[in-house]
Amino acid sequence: MHKTRFFDHLILICGVLFLMTPVIVAFMTSTHTAAEIHSEGLMLSPGGHFAETYTTVLTRQGGFTGQVTGARMVMNSFILGIGFALGKIILSMLAAYAIVYFRFRMANLAFWIIFTTLLLPLEVRIMPSYQVMTQLGLINTYTGLIVPLLASATGTFYFRQFFKSVPDELLEAARIDGAGPFKFFIDVLIPLSRTMMAAIFIIMFVYGWNQYLWPMLMTTDESFFTLMRGIKSILQVWIGSQIPDYNEAFALAVLAMLPPVMIVVIFQRWFIKGLTESDK
Repeated sequence: MHKTRFFDHLILICGVLFLMTPVIVAFMTSTHTAAEIHSEGLMLSPGGHFAETYTTVLTRQGGFTGQVTGARMVMNSFILGIGFALGKIILSMLAAYAIVYFRFRMANLAFWIIFTTLLLPLEVRIMPSYQVMTQLGLINTYTGLIVPLLASATGTFYFRQFFKSVPDELLEAARIDGAGPFKFFIDVLIPLSRTMMAAIFIIMFVYGWNQYLWPMLMTTDESFFTLMRGIKSILQVWIGSQIPDYNEAFALAVLAMLPPVMIVVIFQRWFIKGLTESDK
């Protein structure tokens, strides 16, 4: 028994080390100068430029316009991630509520049509979406960054399955108390769906935070750049003998990892509970 537990923990520790090693290397490398990284490669030991590098990437104005900062890009990524997650939750809940409780004709067909959109990833529909946003004048706006990606077949599927497991007695009790569809949704379904909402929020926040292709198309103004674009722009600098700021790129990469990790750690229990619980 003890040997089995020992090997279980050993496997888990090896898995953690395997996953954490790139993060540790990126952090250690970010504390060295760009010249040291260029000449010696990745570092496994800490350097003496931690405070200098991270202060620089967060506060120094840079880019082609000389006005964008790392803090601004962090804020843009937060707006994209949070807007993405909240918008998807709201739309998915409303769509699932209509499909499950309004029981109109061909509701199942409507759901499966929504679900088949999973076969059309962003890369397939990106140019039509971009053209529509251009015609509406939504380039370089948060609305243009967030709204076109809000429809979520995944979220609709999870909430539909969740709502179908809610006992019909709750609906009947709400009707007896005189609650209409809106009140039933607000007072009954939303409180019951908190753990599911937390799980979907984590998934969608991380997905929105890590978006690169769509923000790259939708933003030409550096004040709307996200962290992912910022990292890429740093590494593209190679003018004459100028060395790209590898340390700043690694620092931005480390900063880009922190919010998703913090969200997952804070809401870990709700995340697992929301995806696994079946008893309401």
